[in-house]
Amino acid sequence: MKIFSRRLIQFAALVLTNPFAANFFDGKLYRGGLKNFCAPGLNCWSCPGAAFVCPIGALQTGSFYAAGTVILIGLLLGRAVCGFLCPFGFLQDLLNKIPSPKKILPRALTRVKYFLLIIFVLILPAALPLGQPTFCEFICPAGTLEAGLPLIAAHEEFRAALGKLFALKISVLIAVIVGCVVVHRFFCRVLCPLGAIYGLLNRWSFWQLNFSEQACVNCGRCKKICPLNLDPTKENNSAECVRCGRCVESCPSKALQQKFSAQ
Repeated sequence: MKIFSRRLIQFAALVLTNPFAANFFDGKLYRGGLKNFCAPGLNCWSCPGAAFVCPIGALQTGSFYAAGTVILIGLLLGRAVCGFLCPFGFLQDLLNKIPSPKKILPRALTRVKYFLLIIFVLILPAALPLGQPTFCEFICPAGTLEAGLPLIAAHEEFRAALGKLFALKISVLIAVIVGCVVVHRFFCRVLCPLGAIYGLLNRWSFWQLNFSEQACVNCGRCKKICPLNLDPTKENNSAECVRCGRCVESCPSKALQQKFSAQ
């Protein structure tokens, strides 16, 4: 998959997920029938342009439908959703294009998203009396960017009610933006609970990155070009692989291929 083609798919997914762009001007929210369905990627329910519900937001309500949808999408595509269909993933790709010294992320930090999934998405919302969506409320930078800031800009009464929680959310957003500029897919790799779920399903998804050891010429190009610092010849089923396809494009012997395949 050529990088230009992937960018077109990412842009199309952004538009299809957020078709009500006119709502950004008046701060209205779409509340029609499409809000009964989950978007495949991370996209805030309260975003004025959003047509669908965010799967992480829905999971925090204890929705069996949301859980089933996420598992189904994960089994079909794995983290290819992150690489192709997630609006916030698309933004991270663009942020990383900003010229800056780039850093390699310590592997240990990729485990943080599993902690956030277990504590802030599964345990706390179920344990708290009001079933608070704790990840959305205290952490999610996508919600702050896509919903919080546009709604505050459109509604004066919201601006009058800003407090410490908003300051916390803005701080998280700024930290994530800076992180995404210097580390490729910082939020995906460290903080995203949806990426954690899809990553766990990467190994069993129908969309696979296949490696042929017989065809490999050991040139090392795939490892050098991988933006996530993976070795596709050894980690083609890694939970961190977003199936961006750069390794496939770089392989001179076609030892790496992406396609639907039965497990």
